[in-house]
Amino acid sequence: MRVDLFDFELPPERIALRPAEPRDAARLLLLDGTRTADHIVRDLPTLLRPGDCLVFNDTRVIPAQLEGRRGDARIGATLHKRYDLRRWHAFVRNAKRLRIGDTIDFGADVQAVAERREPDGSFLLAFVGDEPVEVLLDRAGRMPLPPYIASKRETDERDREDYQTMFAREEGAVAAPTAALHFTPELMAALSVAGIGHETLTLHVGAGTFLPVKAEDTTEHRMHAEWGRIDAATAERLNAVRAQGGRIVAVGTTSLRLLESAADENRRIAPFEGDTAIFITPGYRFRGVDGLMTNFHLPKSTLFMLVSALMGRERMLAAYEYAIASSYRFYSYGDASLLLPSRPSGEDDAGSGRAAACHAADHAQAADHQ
Repeated sequence: MRVDLFDFELPPERIALRPAEPRDAARLLLLDGTRTADHIVRDLPTLLRPGDCLVFNDTRVIPAQLEGRRGDARIGATLHKRYDLRRWHAFVRNAKRLRIGDTIDFGADVQAVAERREPDGSFLLAFVGDEPVEVLLDRAGRMPLPPYIASKRETDERDREDYQTMFAREEGAVAAPTAALHFTPELMAALSVAGIGHETLTLHVGAGTFLPVKAEDTTEHRMHAEWGRIDAATAERLNAVRAQGGRIVAVGTTSLRLLESAADENRRIAPFEGDTAIFITPGYRFRGVDGLMTNFHLPKSTLFMLVSALMGRERMLAAYEYAIASSYRFYSYGDASLLLPSRPSGEDDAGSGRAAACHAADHAQAADHQ
């Protein structure tokens, strides 16, 4: 499928540089079947049904953006996936000045050695010393704001709180599951009163989520793998939600992608632990979710392709055109949408007619995925 089918014009002033205050005051565009309506996130208890279940990603963002030197050369590194206790894969800025075996000094007594270069151009960095890498990053690193925010303002201390969800628990992400940034304890209490449940899973979001699609056709794009886990008890409770007539609504594309990686053809969710590189485009038939709450995404991005697969490409292009004209705020700190398809998900209005979820790169070790 041609990537330019997912392009649209986005005025730069629509990009949010700070989150709404309070978080649940952000605007929410509802797409429910054929209906489109304006709401705020605080309305969510009235937009879902008793018995529905929201699924959150409990990953915690680490300060994975590092600035350092190799001799007289300035080197920037963005960690994107843990390799082991002391080594991380990293995208490196000014990589032409870095050779295998070089030591990068990131300041604050934090150093890393460039052990090897990967086929995708990233480096495997090994941190020096015995202190846990998380301690080193807390000392020398910055929160890895997306490029479309970081290019417009400096990262500051406020981002250490703003770019973290209330569910953040499992350290390892280098990007926030941003749809969950809208939730507050007060909103969660209101959802509980309305009979709407919630569950958590873990997907450590990598910096590959920011990478543009450079290919002209979706079949030529390769996703970076990310590690995720759904435990057996959570999978059992989610299957019970469906059995009792409730809907599974993923909060964020990260939750959705892990649920889809864990679901079988009978729409049962199995325990899962391992890597996933699932890539969802129109033609894909959803098995793990019945709806999605998500922010507004980049043109020609894998995430806009995903929401187009769920709701239909033409529908999403029209919804985004409406959101832009109505001054909705876009991207990580922006407003949200609630997508509740009424037709069988996977009908392809882009003319491809083929399922395009690329599971081939998955390396899952899920209990039912052996």
